Amino acid sequence: MPSLKFTDIPLGRELPPFTTGPITRGTLALYAGASGDHNLVHIDSDFAQAAGMPDVFAHGMLSMAYLAQLLTNWTAQESIRDLRVRFSAITHLHERITCTGIVVEKNEAARTVRLEIRTANEAGETKLSGEAIVALDA
Repeated sequence: MPSLKFTDIPLGRELPPFTTGPITRGTLALYAGASGDHNLVHIDSDFAQAAGMPDVFAHGMLSMAYLAQLLTNWTAQESIRDLRVRFSAITHLHERITCTGIVVEKNEAARTVRLEIRTANEAGETKLSGEAIVALDA
């Protein structure tokens, strides 16, 4: 992956968006196995409905993983200094999630940029929002 130069990244630079395929029951089962999070609201329709939900829904950390993928599609993993998110809405089955980011601040002394990042469904409803700090080459 080519390194990003601090001087070449302007404020307002948008990261190339990353869009997932539809969230399926298979997606949730695979994530549950990989993460060890087997909470039944994510994998058992009867349990989710008994809990008052229309059906199973995605793990919040799955959406956070998608944001991490947005970042690693743009820069090397070791350049990520901080990643913080706020969960704002449930990601339902069959939604396609688009991850976006924009450079909102540059720290000359540290050679880092602060990114505002978010995930949203096809209707534009924000599911997660947050920020990341990324170190760039001089």
